[in-house]
Amino acid sequence: MEHKIVVAGIGPGNAEYMIPAALKAIENAEVLVGGSRAIEQFGKEEGQIKFIIRSDIEEVMAFIGRQLENHDVVVMVSGDPGYYSLLDAIKRTFEDKPVEVIPGLSSVQVAFSKLGMPWYDAILVSMHGRTAPREQMVYCPGKVICFLTDKKNNSRTIPDMLRKLGWPPNAMLAICNRLSYPDEKIIITTISEAIRMETVYLNCVLVVMA
Repeated sequence: MEHKIVVAGIGPGNAEYMIPAALKAIENAEVLVGGSRAIEQFGKEEGQIKFIIRSDIEEVMAFIGRQLENHDVVVMVSGDPGYYSLLDAIKRTFEDKPVEVIPGLSSVQVAFSKLGMPWYDAILVSMHGRTAPREQMVYCPGKVICFLTDKKNNSRTIPDMLRKLGWPPNAMLAICNRLSYPDEKIIITTISEAIRMETVYLNCVLVVMA
């Protein structure tokens, strides 16, 4: 029997935001792959072969390849697998293997729901370990951009970039941090105020609108 890879979206972090199919796949997994927080939160203490994803993606793929000889492999990814996750690397590495994808709520979807806003016409930009094209960020009236952030591109530096690209200082900006967790924090501010803020939120979602 050919074994498969199951890529399960685990949402923003809180298990209440995961769909039942993902929870079931993780619970029944013989081999479970994920970040350290996900493994600690959702992995079984016994009865599972577990692998923590670190920075070496080739090592992750090699582990999955070895385990596929005898087991299905469940890979947990934060948010939704279709939006900046390991799914791309898995599909490229295992072109001839069956891959099942279980969707999840992305932090982008959660951020807009918390703000009570539609997001069908928003521009989605990842600044998490990458640089966004300048043309995506230039100002135009009515524009809405949602950013995924990281240590370098964060809740202070991104507003400063936008200011230099013509965004008005009073454009509204929402800083959404630790979404779905008990210590979730959402700050509604402006571009000019965010630049001056002492606290810099890393790995959060920024929603800015003209």
